[in-house]
Amino acid sequence: MSVEYSKGLAGVIANESKLSLVQGGEGKLSYCGYDIKDLVEQCTFEEVTYLLHNNALPTKDELQAFTTNLRSHRQLPDGVVEFLKNCPKDAVPMDVLRTAVSMLGLFDDRAEIGEPDLDKLHDIAISLVAQTPVIVAYFHRIRQGLPLPEVKEDLSEAAHFLYLITGEVPSEKSTRTLDVAYTLHADHGMNASTFSARVTVATLTDFYSSMTSAIGTLKGPLHGGANEGVIKMLKEIGDLDKVEAYVEDKLAKKEKIMGIGHRVYTTLDPRAPFLKEMAIKLTDELGESKWIDMSAKIAEMMSERKGLNANVDFYSATVYYSLGIPTDLFTPIFAISRMAGWTAQVLEQLEDSRLYRPLTKYVGPEENLPFVAIENR
Repeated sequence: MSVEYSKGLAGVIANESKLSLVQGGEGKLSYCGYDIKDLVEQCTFEEVTYLLHNNALPTKDELQAFTTNLRSHRQLPDGVVEFLKNCPKDAVPMDVLRTAVSMLGLFDDRAEIGEPDLDKLHDIAISLVAQTPVIVAYFHRIRQGLPLPEVKEDLSEAAHFLYLITGEVPSEKSTRTLDVAYTLHADHGMNASTFSARVTVATLTDFYSSMTSAIGTLKGPLHGGANEGVIKMLKEIGDLDKVEAYVEDKLAKKEKIMGIGHRVYTTLDPRAPFLKEMAIKLTDELGESKWIDMSAKIAEMMSERKGLNANVDFYSATVYYSLGIPTDLFTPIFAISRMAGWTAQVLEQLEDSRLYRPLTKYVGPEENLPFVAIENR
């Protein structure tokens, strides 16, 4: 068998999927055949989650039942809440989320290994989508020394998260903004964290182990951590009049500009314009144009100098920051939205799974070396 080497598996097709189509050259993204533009403009995150889990958009009755089911699974086990209370207050939120999601498996007798029961796994998937935002919000409240609001069942996923963070029911505009961000981040082909989730569950381990792998992978700054880097960069620059010098210095040193360019999209990231529009609307509402003005200047310079476009992380950072969300929760919010896609990808993987076992290109000695006893080395 002739096998071609591709470092990082670039361009290698490892599985089939009906979930998301990423057309990097055309700058297009679709979920289960539906263009991301239509989904953002006409659907809620709950509808998109149903679509990914079932490969079809729901009817009104199906959506109502699915939404009710999601909301009924928000309550965390007492043991997980106690863990959150005992975490170091300065712990990295992604580390807390990774460990808490792993702990969920300890309290779930459905967390089995071996041949999958897909009905049980669909239920676990719903639990994970429902409980992940509660974990993130509760830890944030705890580290601030604030009381934990009781979970509610009369708010959407986006509204409920904002309610848990602030203790107040959010405005329709804030809710809609976060809902759009959730939809845009819900799935994205065979990205690094999705790949790790599928590789893990292909061993027929439990669902929670797979999600723990995915969260650990997303944490990296070359994947989900990129949006945190954008705000850190903007704060480092400080003011609009310092943008040009900063970008020129980075280009001269051949250093990366956070949020610019994409591993897959060679043209515009189709998700970016929606979040740019949201960022502008929030800026107008808050009367603070500094961050979006700086972002626009950076994007303009990188487009002119390098032919590179801003990606989804570039504007999601400004959106989250404008919503008053702390920087170190940006990546956990990415995980909250991507949980819809990760769980769908795992369900799909287990429909017709095969253990992933790629080869390694060996570059060590071709001939066996003479063995030398330890006393003579």
